[in-house]
Parts: sequence; C-alpha cells; structure tokens
Amino acid sequence: MRMVVKIAGALLESEETVQTLAQQVVKLAQAGHELLVIHGGGKIFTATLKRMGIESKFVGGLRVTDRETRDVAAMVFGGLLNKRLSGAISLAGQRAIGISAADGACFRAEPMSHNEAVGGLGFVGYLTAVDVEFLESLWRENLIPVASCLGLGSDGELYNINADHMAAACAEYCHADRLIFLTDVAGVLDDGKVLKAVSGADVEELIRQNKISGGMILKLEASKRALAGGVREVRIVGGTRPGALISAANGAKGPGTRVVPMYAADEHKVASL
Repeated sequence: MRMVVKIAGALLESEETVQTLAQQVVKLAQAGHELLVIHGGGKIFTATLKRMGIESKFVGGLRVTDRETRDVAAMVFGGLLNKRLSGAISLAGQRAIGISAADGACFRAEPMSHNEAVGGLGFVGYLTAVDVEFLESLWRENLIPVASCLGLGSDGELYNINADHMAAACAEYCHADRLIFLTDVAGVLDDGKVLKAVSGADVEELIRQNKISGGMILKLEASKRALAGGVREVRIVGGTRPGALISAANGAKGPGTRVVPMYAADEHKVASL
C-alpha cells in the first residue's frame, strides 16, 4: 500500500515522540508499504523567527513570507527538522533520506495568489508537480523519503508550502491509497469529543458553528482535495497516542477521525467516540 504520512511540527518538539513515530514508520515500511513522510514545523519556525527578531504575519492561516522569512524556512524545514526526523527513522532501523524542493527538483511549486495578486503572500506557494518516478526509485531501494514543505518554482526560487496542503497534493500526485495526518490533538473535535467520521458537508457545518478553526480547517480542506483526487481514505489522528500511526494505517477501525467523501455522508454519519 502507498501512503502519505504528514507529521505535525508540534510532534517534532518532543524527542520521545519523534523516536516513537520513527519506530512506527519503520514497521510500516518493513511490512512492505511505500511511505512518503511529510512534516511541518510551524511552531519551531515561528520561535526561530522570533529569536532572530523577524515578525510573523498570517493571512487566512497562511504565513506571509518575504525573502528573509523564506530563507529561515529553508533552514528550519529543509535543514533542522528534516534531518532530525530522517535521522530518527534511519536509527530506528530503516534508511530514510531527507529531501526538499531542490533535491532532484522533486517538488515543483508556483507562487500563490492573494487578493488576485500573484505572489501577494511573498514566497508562499502551492504544489504543481511531484516527480513520482524519483520517489519510486527511492522506494525500490528501500529508502523512506522524508520531505519538507518546500517547493521549487520555475523561477528557481524556493517557496514555502502549507504542509497539510502539500501532503494532500502529494497523495493525489502519487496515487496514494491512504493519507494520514498525525496531529497534536486526538482528531476532529466536537465539544471535546473525537468525531469518528466527517464528510465534506459536515466540514462546512462545523466551520459555520465555529467548532473548528485555524489549522484543523486547513487539514479538512486538504482532506477533501485528496479524496476528490482519488485517495481512498484520509484519517486525522493524534500522533502521541500509542501505536496511532500503525492503527491508522491498518484499517477503518483505527483511532482519530476518518474524512469521507460527501456522497458517503449517509453511510458515515458524524459520530463521537
């Protein structure tokens, strides 16, 4: 089975959590699954910017990224966090290789428009292509690609991509069977309870009722894109739960929240644990 696993940046702050997730990634790879691991790192990125005296600005949940901010993103995402995670997976028993946009031009991007202005958010981009043959060459060598959320533009510039959106786009381009979001919360919550399943229609209602916001909205929007692009299953799971990744990868009865197509709403009513 081919899977894209997106690991939230908040989970990379704990060395113990990183090691636990790395062990689960290795188990899945050794079971024969083709894995593409994508990671975020927003909190660590923001903290690094603050230490450097660079102010963070957000529009619609997306970080406005000037050149100086972009350069720090490349340092944090493509450097520190990418190597921390790929190193942990390698030490857990399966060789991993950290990659980013410029490596083999594997992830291509274009600047995102804002208020009808291309590049209105600076060096914020959206994924336009994935070199699937390159990834498949790594899988054939039993390597686990670990990707940072950066894309290479046709202008030769690096673009910062929202990690949730990148994971969904990669799942679509790679024809993944499953997309798993590992987060620092147990799943999609409604009054503190984890929803077993949500459909596209449910997402709109949860937003209208202000029951979800910020990063969870982005995850659910990304989930809808992945499903529309042919990914068979999307799950949003708390990454600190013991064995969460293994359980989510092994079937529909695992932890967290399943995101299902809108047409499946009648079969999968929103339900809480």
